Amino acid sequence: MFDTNKNKFEKFESKVWLSSPTMHGPELEYIKEAYDTNWMSTVGKNINEVEKLAAEKVSCKYAVGLSAGTASLHLSMRLAGIKAYGMPKVGHGTLEGKKVFCSDMTFDATVNPVVYEGGEPVFIETEYDSWNMDAQALEKAFEIYPEVKIVVLAHLYGTPGNMDAIMDIIHKHNAILVEDAAESLGASYKGAQTGTFGDFNTISFNGNKIITGSSGGCFLTNDLEAADKVRKWSTQSRENAPWYQHEELGYNYRMSNVVAGVVRGQFPYLEEHIAQKKAIYNRYKEGLKDLPVKMNPIPEDCEPNYWLSCLIVDEDAMTKQVRSDSDVLYTKEHGKSCPSEILDAIRSINAEGRPIWKPMHMQPIYRLNPFVNKDGLNRAKSNAYIEGSVQDIGMDIFNRGLCLPSDNKMTVEQQDRIIEVIKACFE
Repeated sequence: MFDTNKNKFEKFESKVWLSSPTMHGPELEYIKEAYDTNWMSTVGKNINEVEKLAAEKVSCKYAVGLSAGTASLHLSMRLAGIKAYGMPKVGHGTLEGKKVFCSDMTFDATVNPVVYEGGEPVFIETEYDSWNMDAQALEKAFEIYPEVKIVVLAHLYGTPGNMDAIMDIIHKHNAILVEDAAESLGASYKGAQTGTFGDFNTISFNGNKIITGSSGGCFLTNDLEAADKVRKWSTQSRENAPWYQHEELGYNYRMSNVVAGVVRGQFPYLEEHIAQKKAIYNRYKEGLKDLPVKMNPIPEDCEPNYWLSCLIVDEDAMTKQVRSDSDVLYTKEHGKSCPSEILDAIRSINAEGRPIWKPMHMQPIYRLNPFVNKDGLNRAKSNAYIEGSVQDIGMDIFNRGLCLPSDNKMTVEQQDRIIEVIKACFE
């Protein structure tokens, strides 16, 4: 275990966070505007401006401000189910009994909306090149489940996936893409912004994102009918009548005008935040270059937003590490380390890192769901699947990887100390 008593590095007086909000001043003015004008609910100028700014930045036609990125993903799944399978029976989700292909290495908010609508997630293996969905595995999944009509794809830690290959496969099989760009606002693939590749797309303004409203998100689309549906559903599906008339299921998902004031004040600083995050990534890459580690990959055709800087320990430099569902044990070996030791070391100087997203197919809630890799091995059908095998790339990245402190208020001196702490783990 990491010996804090022998730690020669001084603790930071103030905690260095993984990724915390960075405020600039205009946010407070827009909040005050909402207060002074008494537009404190789910309508107002701030919401209108956020929707305009989001659509302009991402280069889509329509944006709808919602209470969270998860709300957008839920309504996206509802739309996708209707487009793929038609209207559901009253009281049933739009995906009742249907399988949906999903990114495996992601936060569960990407996947849960499939279940909200009665669908069954089928997890698609991750690739080493981008840490995102593997296109070959997606093609294999369509061979096994040709009836599937919806793909949910997330861009991990602000780096876009292999969108040319993925979109070719989706179009080949006449499927619908629901794009989760919650972590990747401002990132692009071959010049196209994430949040524009899918039929129905999501960005997030959660407290730790590249820009924030403390909460909130936007639904993005080029489909006016879809945007109007989401706007209606998100306000309890009230019909155009002089009384409260409801003909379909609705939700309380609209963005607050107060939250929108924060987001509105943040948008002008998006590019500045991305530049700061990129500088953090590059300093880590340079500072750790002599260690047996690699930074999270950036494919040639991508320009990430560098939301989180991550590293992965070389396989032959891994000390023994064993994880249960809630605990971890590891041993100390000269010249070697592991994510758990590095995270303990970072924590000992009052800085915050975190493990890589644990793959969805290994989460207790989803362990019985199908999982398909690029060799076509399907846990639901084949005894050839071996947990932790070379085919299980997502679990390998989870076991060897970690997210580094990536707060854009971190000073160069603070980052240098974090780098030295990481180096000491390999001594």
